[in-house]
Amino acid sequence: MLSRALRHASRQCVAIQHLYTAASVQQQNFAAQHSGAAAFCPSPLTVLSEDEEMMRETVAKFASEQIAPIVNKMDAEGCIDEKIFKGLFENGFMGVETETEYGGCGSTFFVANLVVEELAKVDPAVSVTCDIQNTLINTLFRKLGTEEQKQKYLPKLSTEYTGSFCLSETESGSDAFSLKTTAVKDGSNYVINGSKMWISSAPQSGVFLVMANANPSASYKGITCFIVDAQTPGLVVGKKEDKLGLRASSTCAVHFDNVVVPEENILGTFGHGYKYAIEMLNEGRIGIGAQMVGLAQGCLDATVPYILQRKQFGKSLFEFQAMQHAVAYLAMEIEAARLLVYNAARLKEGGQPFIKQAAMCKLYSSEVATRVTSKCIELMGGVGFTKDYPVEKFYRDCKIGTIYEGPVGPSDPVEPSGPVGPSDPVEPSGPVGTSTPVPP
Repeated sequence: MLSRALRHASRQCVAIQHLYTAASVQQQNFAAQHSGAAAFCPSPLTVLSEDEEMMRETVAKFASEQIAPIVNKMDAEGCIDEKIFKGLFENGFMGVETETEYGGCGSTFFVANLVVEELAKVDPAVSVTCDIQNTLINTLFRKLGTEEQKQKYLPKLSTEYTGSFCLSETESGSDAFSLKTTAVKDGSNYVINGSKMWISSAPQSGVFLVMANANPSASYKGITCFIVDAQTPGLVVGKKEDKLGLRASSTCAVHFDNVVVPEENILGTFGHGYKYAIEMLNEGRIGIGAQMVGLAQGCLDATVPYILQRKQFGKSLFEFQAMQHAVAYLAMEIEAARLLVYNAARLKEGGQPFIKQAAMCKLYSSEVATRVTSKCIELMGGVGFTKDYPVEKFYRDCKIGTIYEGPVGPSDPVEPSGPVGPSDPVEPSGPVGTSTPVPP
């Protein structure tokens, strides 16, 4: 029986290899026919390249050997252990897309999301820290920074310290354009005043990217991105939030009291901060999707061994068909969410429109994570409700997925009520959600 199964599996592998080879030939032909244009070639979403698989395995090994033994300790203490930070930097996980000349790996957006997914299988708190560093902080510097700014900050962000993205405020969450933090011109400097909320990694960050309105009379078109070093006088990291989940990831208020920064600390173009924020959050949703997929997979992976060995009525729980159906359904949902995430990541990487797919993958994967973690606790029974097993932590950690980077509701993909062309300008008619198309 086993021999026959192995022969069948071997034939399947050969068939897949033939299909993959044929697909590669088709891709090469397509690229040849469209030379000079950005060729977007289809490929199996879950088939990883050698480099992608190597990175995935490296992250999985680091997570299982270094993070897993101290997950509960970090969750209880509310901070990520210093040796974990050191490992993230040494392995290149904090500079995945950053070019090698700036100390990064020089890899791809898709690989960055693989890193996020694999870390989330063990600790979503570590995963989100890595996600923010790659998809928000590093990307903004890489895309917008002057050569001097890149030389100054990217090597340290890849190897030494985290950065924090300061957008949300007390009265401007999803309505991101109504922020109250101001930057007033004073000679060759700007003076920043205001407060930000929900700022991840603030206590250990070496640099803050601060969205402030430098021309309030222009409304949201005055919002500008400023680089503020952590040691700048007047910058104060405030109260650390006592959160339900992701407890090891520090989340704090950050206050700016007459913080003076030179004009050369503007990142990108004056008055374009609102565009940068929305563009980065659109990309960031894919990272949140990857985090939720990894979280759900990690929870299911922690549940199945228990129900395989737990015996009731003379047999293991998994031998009951209803239990098998439940596990199969959860696995199916996770795989569907993964495909949405991978598709959005591949689209973005291929230079294709991806905003709708990013919102879809973030929405669906966060809902899947909610269902999977809840069901896993039920499948395990009473022990699933205790801290002796990791499923209760996954259950707490997943809730944020329906909230940050655009809560469920404001970030839901919206079906237009009438025909809308892909190039039709969309002017906001009300509060601007963080998934709203960027206005002109």
